[in-house]
Amino acid sequence: MISEKMKVYTQNNSAIRAMFEEGRRLAAIHGAENVYDFSLGNPNVPAPIQVQEAMIDILQTENPVAVHGYMNNAGYEEVRAKIAEHLNQLHQTHFHEHNILMTVGAAGGLNVILKTLLNPGEEVITFAPFFGEYRNYAANYDAKLVVVSPNTETFQPNLKEFEEKITAKTKAVIINSPNNPTGVVYSEETIQQLSAILNKKQAEFGTDIYLISDEPYRELVYDGVFVPYLTKYYANTIVGYSYSKSLSLPGERIGYLVIPDEAADSENMMEAAKIANRILGYVNAPSLMQLAVARCLDSQTDVSYYNRNRELLYNRLLEMGFTCIKPEGAFYLFVKSPVEDEHQFCEAAKKYNILIVPGSSFGCPGFVRISYCVAYETIQNSLPKFQELAKEYF
Repeated sequence: MISEKMKVYTQNNSAIRAMFEEGRRLAAIHGAENVYDFSLGNPNVPAPIQVQEAMIDILQTENPVAVHGYMNNAGYEEVRAKIAEHLNQLHQTHFHEHNILMTVGAAGGLNVILKTLLNPGEEVITFAPFFGEYRNYAANYDAKLVVVSPNTETFQPNLKEFEEKITAKTKAVIINSPNNPTGVVYSEETIQQLSAILNKKQAEFGTDIYLISDEPYRELVYDGVFVPYLTKYYANTIVGYSYSKSLSLPGERIGYLVIPDEAADSENMMEAAKIANRILGYVNAPSLMQLAVARCLDSQTDVSYYNRNRELLYNRLLEMGFTCIKPEGAFYLFVKSPVEDEHQFCEAAKKYNILIVPGSSFGCPGFVRISYCVAYETIQNSLPKFQELAKEYF
């Protein structure tokens, strides 16, 4: 018999993954070219050629025992040093190798830092809409996820409600910018105000509140939008990064945590995070991928590909009568459902083999997420079907 906690998880399995599996079922019936699967944030842009070249060179020239062996639980020292130096060049920070911990993707990194920080019953705040797994990640450590309701006009965080929801039990705050599912980038003014609130509340309660910045989409921005680097605004910031999107490597599960010296109890936190990395079963991040990404720090996927998809899908959906804020980053449109129950709208879309995800999965009912990290031709071919769908409502 499985555990009671896992019974709940199996009953409430990810709507995103469920829709992805539905896409595979429909493709077997109708043919993949006739199914328009916008459910999963699975990059369709190939990894930069430098990644492949780096992996081949490492495998051909490096000692295979060393390449595939264990290392420090935090990762290879030389890789962490290169990442710290790269961040310093980009953001005028002053990190060192000891501030970086290599992780099994951003998800692994979030679980490591939450395992490191949380006691049972403590609270983690996040802003709707949010990546739905945050709720499960907090529950993994018997903490409570406290959700700040969405500002559906701009999708910038609702800071008034945020301040009201901080309590003496608040241990961490997770933000995700550029945001999944909206594509919104939190402005510098928002970050400054959020930091001021956190400093005020730390003083009020006499506690440390950690700001965790979940950043898998940092490089995927459009029109020159500025993405603030949060360690420069708030001392108790921890950054979780992934190469899944920036290098189109989601299945390789490689990322890192940044734990700055300025963060309260940073030295103990890093030591605890190394242990968490081990006892959660990751042990260390994938060895080959650590070495490969260290050679590709100045590379990134072709953002113009996503931008072309964004412009086509966003503009055409607006012409059809749909409502959506234009994303500044990532590769999602968060479209207002034309009916109150967005699940009904998602079911209606399936009649046309269009697969989209209900906003309730992100804590924001009444909207749907459309992932446009697909082939340009998929978007082109889907537009007549979207038009037929639109005629049911407008």
